[in-house]
Amino acid sequence: MSSLTENKSIKFEGVGLADLPKVASEILAHAKLPVNLLQAPMGSGKTTLCNELIKQWGSESPGSSPTFSLIEEHSGPQGTLFHVDAYRIDHEEEAYDFGFEEYIESGHIMWIEWAQKVESFLPYKVGVVYIIAEEQHTRTIEFFPEVAISQIQWNHE
Repeated sequence: MSSLTENKSIKFEGVGLADLPKVASEILAHAKLPVNLLQAPMGSGKTTLCNELIKQWGSESPGSSPTFSLIEEHSGPQGTLFHVDAYRIDHEEEAYDFGFEEYIESGHIMWIEWAQKVESFLPYKVGVVYIIAEEQHTRTIEFFPEVAISQIQWNHE
């Protein structure tokens, strides 16, 4: 189901819900950086994949959608993990007001949805997961463990 491509990404094709534990484990095994982004259109499965990443990472609490709280904190055997959903942020000043910069600088693992809304806070290099809906119940998921911000294909909806 997965393969290491020439561009040093890991690609998973024909992914269904039952495949997510394996996909999440593989992504976590290849993740190099603390800040990682989930890039996909609305409804493509960013939160579903992130919740599985949180579970496979070993969180003591299940993931959910932090759309209204913006940031969810999870504890596990490896420390602290933040799940961020920046969808409701209209201006980067809002992220500054709630201390987003401090979360980035904490060094804790972060998985961020809608990261283009907080782009100026992001480090120079991040990990990026792209999700493409192929059919109603399958996805292609590609993880790049290290990408320069200038190289990211932003999801502009």
